[in-house]
Amino acid sequence: MATEYSELELAINMFVTEFHKAADNGATMNTTQFQTLVSKQMPAVAKTVENEEGLGQVLNQMQVESGQNISFGNFWNLINKQAVQVFSTMLKEKSVKCHCLLQ
Repeated sequence: MATEYSELELAINMFVTEFHKAADNGATMNTTQFQTLVSKQMPAVAKTVENEEGLGQVLNQMQVESGQNISFGNFWNLINKQAVQVFSTMLKEKSVKCHCLLQ
């Protein structure tokens, strides 16, 4: 019997799969691999990381040290930030109320 997964579980699987695909199945990715992933999968963020200054800001928000490769944990920090931004936008548009502590 095949297991049925929720939309949330499928989304998490997609994040993990796309990260490792971009990292050539490694545990971390370099900035070039990261920029490629973002340009393909996160067009709103892609505009920010097109130049060195924007890339540096995003890496800093992800808690990536200078010269360090990007781990899935770092990438998840970006996903969290994007989720908060999307939710905030929807909150304004739909008058949704949430008391979650998203950091």
